[in-house]
Amino acid sequence: MQIIKPKFWDLKKPNLLSYLLLPFTIPIRINNVLLNFKSKKKDERIKTICIGNIYLGGTGKTPTTIKLYQILSQKGYEVVTANKNYKKHLDEKIILEKKTETISSKDRQEIVDKAISMKKKILIFDDGLQDKKISYDIEFVCFDQKNWLGNGLLLPSGPLREKVESLKKYSCVFLKKNGEDINNKIQLIKNINPNIKIFYTHFEPLNIDQFDKSEKYLIFSGIGNPNDFKSLLIKNKLNIVDEIIYPDHYMYNESDIIRIKKHANNLGAKIITTEKDYVKISHLDKEDIDLLEVDLIIENEKELTDFIKEKFHG
Repeated sequence: MQIIKPKFWDLKKPNLLSYLLLPFTIPIRINNVLLNFKSKKKDERIKTICIGNIYLGGTGKTPTTIKLYQILSQKGYEVVTANKNYKKHLDEKIILEKKTETISSKDRQEIVDKAISMKKKILIFDDGLQDKKISYDIEFVCFDQKNWLGNGLLLPSGPLREKVESLKKYSCVFLKKNGEDINNKIQLIKNINPNIKIFYTHFEPLNIDQFDKSEKYLIFSGIGNPNDFKSLLIKNKLNIVDEIIYPDHYMYNESDIIRIKKHANNLGAKIITTEKDYVKISHLDKEDIDLLEVDLIIENEKELTDFIKEKFHG
């Protein structure tokens, strides 16, 4: 069953419902403790990178994986991406296949073995930070500046897979910016782990000029952080008259598209969705539905490539 992320997860402070759910965080706490003692396997025949998160959804893992793949490929590395084959994450798999050379399997060790057989030198995992079996050479924790840590509590009281103090065991952070001051977030990260590397990202639209700013627009999305999508359009002066939000990884059907088009027609508006949602309606009637194409920019890219080179070659 697909659910929309509870709004109380992203309150600045926990509310009563968050506290009532605290007993149900115990399995997560136990699992996280066990992760620290679990012996993980490291295959020395290939370098592995994990793009993961501790905040559930909407941190930009897949775009970051794609961007890192592009950067390393341009540097001449034999690189491949990978994601675990979850049926509900089909959208991410399709986008990875479209923009990278990728491997998909239900078992991450099988992915490692496949990448080695393909004679790849670097394997980038989209997700898998909490995997109990794989030891990665580099682990990146992705954050979105706006949602940040939500209310700061573990699932299901809040949106965190691990407490923020877990940054002590990680070496790098990708922090996706939205224009607000980030100094307090940087300070918190550094207070937990003074040696951690922080790399800054933001989205830039690629096809914004194709949209007529005198028109009205209805937008819809089923992604982890729909605010990013809407904010980017508003920032570029598009007139958004309404928004339909579906659960993350939502699988659309014909009746959904009919309702969206009918609502747009009643508003006298054109329709825009995200690239991630667009691939999920490929089997449906996409006529009169446009998509916003975006590129993830890594602001301190040279620092990132120097860091990876040092980690891999010493």
